[in-house]
Amino acid sequence: MSDPFVVVGADAAGLSAASKFRRTAPDREVVVFEKGRWISYAYCGMPYFIEGRVERMSNLLSLSPSEVDERGIDLRRDCEVVAVDPDAKTVAVETVEGDRFEQPYGDLLVATGGRATTGPFDVRGLDGAFTLHDMDAAAAIDAYVAEPDAYDPERADVSAVDRERVERNAAMTAPETVAIVGGGYVGVETAEALVGRGLDVHLFHRSDHLLSDFGAAVGERVEAALADRGVTVHTNAPVESIVGDDRIEAIAFGDEDGGDEGADRTDVQTLAVDMAIVGVGIRPNADLLDGTGVDLGEGGAVRTDEYGRTNLTDVYAAGDCATARHAVTGEDAWMPLGLTANRAGRAVGATVAGDPTPVGDIAATAVVKAFDMEAGRAGILDDAAAREAGFDPVRETVTAGSRSGYYPGAAETDVTLVADRDTGRLLGGSIAGPDRAAVRIDTVATALEADMTVGDVERLDLAYAPPFSPVWDPILVAAKVLNGSVA
Repeated sequence: MSDPFVVVGADAAGLSAASKFRRTAPDREVVVFEKGRWISYAYCGMPYFIEGRVERMSNLLSLSPSEVDERGIDLRRDCEVVAVDPDAKTVAVETVEGDRFEQPYGDLLVATGGRATTGPFDVRGLDGAFTLHDMDAAAAIDAYVAEPDAYDPERADVSAVDRERVERNAAMTAPETVAIVGGGYVGVETAEALVGRGLDVHLFHRSDHLLSDFGAAVGERVEAALADRGVTVHTNAPVESIVGDDRIEAIAFGDEDGGDEGADRTDVQTLAVDMAIVGVGIRPNADLLDGTGVDLGEGGAVRTDEYGRTNLTDVYAAGDCATARHAVTGEDAWMPLGLTANRAGRAVGATVAGDPTPVGDIAATAVVKAFDMEAGRAGILDDAAAREAGFDPVRETVTAGSRSGYYPGAAETDVTLVADRDTGRLLGGSIAGPDRAAVRIDTVATALEADMTVGDVERLDLAYAPPFSPVWDPILVAAKVLNGSVA
């Protein structure tokens, strides 16, 4: 066929698109290129594999290559798309053997995801230093933290795994002290995982509280929860360098009271470690569209419209490499999250098959846990970001019980809500607490999608029964208080 639907990337967005397209347009060819061996895996589950909660790496796979084949999808692994010619409607593909060929397309989806950034740190070739952004890294970390005579190779039970890398790390003496660089999702979840593996864990963050995007109230609760379980949390402590020749020996970091960000530092300390995990962020993989004239948006992600279309004819983008419309601002935003990728990929597959389907807005809704402490966030929490979007932000933080006070298990839950002072429109919210706090953020996310005011939220008819919630759910309490500030 001369008009195949070609997909670049075989993970969440790519295979969601290919699968939906195949079901909707069974008579048209769909080809998926993946530059590596791994497909359709649960990135968010990797810390729990390292911790041991997930017993086998295969448990993190959503689809196997044989299952993809059974769906009628032409999956080609070890094939990297290195260039796109939008005029000729072809992509240039290089195989792992070094061959190169041109593949024509009728429609093209770029679903190349993101890649880990390491800031100023080069961890390549340094034993004991890792980023955690793919399954091979997770397998290598799992092997490295085990004593050589205790490692179970069956944990990495997927043929795609880099077996040589796993075996090399498994043969090394297990570490005792680990430095985690970056206090975002990866840092917090990995800290919990490595405490579970018996390590002395130090978590470093350059800002004054962890989980910066969640706000100070959440960061403080999470820091306390980590400290209670033995994690040493260093805030206002940017890591300056990772020290070691062949294997990591130490890290150098700024003092916790250490001056203005970006200033020359004379207050550098060192900590001896035998492991480091760098989790300072990700960047979109959009390089293969260089030279095509494609429009880029926030963070260098590919700019897309409500159907995932780029400005290039018949070229779409979805997932961690693409923008989407923010539910609060209405502007392009880049939020690399799992549901965003799966949902957008499925929508693009339907659209290309002839059923135009919006990819949906995003509210940056996210949840994370630190041992028993749960946290969630949605929308705009930062005052500067709210003002830049044209709002006059006002906020309130309340502490309320998670259940009726007389019912066992009730726990303090902190809720922060942010609204526009002039209109009362809800702009964002965060929550932290040990008793089913995280799932409550879905109420905030729904309210944001519906453009509700805090008065609207205060009047929501949320469920009440003593085992589940007090009469006034913590979200309702926060909305009631904030509504008094905007009225």
